[in-house]
Amino acid sequence: MTIGWNELARYLAGAFALYLVLEGLLPFLNPAAAKRLMEKLAKTDATQLRVGGLVSVVAGLVLLWMARNG
Repeated sequence: MTIGWNELARYLAGAFALYLVLEGLLPFLNPAAAKRLMEKLAKTDATQLRVGGLVSVVAGLVLLWMARNG
């Protein structure tokens, strides 16, 4: 499967737009919970944040692969 740069840019823009929508839901629906979450994240060890980020990246890549090839 070959896609051009314009189509790739459209996919990336759409993915980023979806990310912004999902990221904005918690603060919009429950700002107090979002503040509590940010306070907990600020107190979390950097290693734990890195591991959580890595798990999130791997899970996202697996889901993307499944969506594209499943």
